[in-house]
Amino acid sequence: MAQTVKDIAAALGAEAFGAVDLLVERLAEPQGAGTGDLALAMSPKYADALAATKARAAVVWADADWSSLGLEAAIVVPRARLAMAGLTAAFTRSVNFEGIHPTAIIHATATIGQNVHVGPYTIIAAGVQIDEGCWIGPQVNIDANSHIGAQTQIEAGVRIGQGVQIGARVALQPGVVIGADGFSFVTADLSNEERAFATAGRTPLAPPQDATRHKIHSLGSVVIGDDVDIGANSTVDAGTIRPTRVGRGTKIDNLVQVGHNVIVGEECVLCAQTAVAGSAVIGDRCVLGGKSGVKDNIRLGMDVVVGGAGIVLSDVQDGRFMMGYPAVEMPAFRAAQKALRKLVV
Repeated sequence: MAQTVKDIAAALGAEAFGAVDLLVERLAEPQGAGTGDLALAMSPKYADALAATKARAAVVWADADWSSLGLEAAIVVPRARLAMAGLTAAFTRSVNFEGIHPTAIIHATATIGQNVHVGPYTIIAAGVQIDEGCWIGPQVNIDANSHIGAQTQIEAGVRIGQGVQIGARVALQPGVVIGADGFSFVTADLSNEERAFATAGRTPLAPPQDATRHKIHSLGSVVIGDDVDIGANSTVDAGTIRPTRVGRGTKIDNLVQVGHNVIVGEECVLCAQTAVAGSAVIGDRCVLGGKSGVKDNIRLGMDVVVGGAGIVLSDVQDGRFMMGYPAVEMPAFRAAQKALRKLVV
């Protein structure tokens, strides 16, 4: 849908210059932009590509001499990535609300709010409550007594376990699993891993008398706060007795594992392939970089950043920047790396 330059600028809270009534139909990188596109050139490094573009309008960096670059109109933004959030929201494809597909299976005791879309072959079990404005894609399973908050979007193939509570405006990408049993087993005597930790590996492990693993079942389900995003094929396991919790506004990338009993605070970011082991507590506004890991039963304070592939094995105080394996504060990590390089002959 075409939009004017001035309307886009107003939505961004930015200034527009030149032919602000010019209509644009889509966003494009400068080198591939056509006459009906809005070129995205929010850094001086795009100046050459912008000068050669066919686009008549662009989003540009502060102090850009847009008219000398051959543009008829420009939107000036001070923070490029923040502008991208607003721009992509303005041009995102809207989902179609087509009602309940005839192949969907909905239990008679489920409650479906107004203006809800349910896709083909989706199954909604007994006692489920779906609030107004939700969009539920095809082949989704929502187990008994779960609650889905208003305007939540659930993509194809999502699995939601029994008693899961999901807030409003949550986005679950394809293949997400919420509320599966946690990975929790116990042996009659001390297991190999328990004996290994007890001896710190100083004693070779002999075969146990009984290695049978007895399952500890997950009765606590999951609670997801408002405005949470969870990426494709990520999992949040049910708690054992109390629920696993993910706080308001937290963003979880693809292929992330959140274990049973974990508490993730508000406005956190968990990047791809991160794993948080059972009963760990992650404070508000923490960021866990890609492929990072958090040991079970430890606590990260608020505003902690763990760099990519960092493995946290002990409690971390508020505001720390951690890196490495085992994760240490960044100054100590850098010092250790410098010392290692000096050892190389």
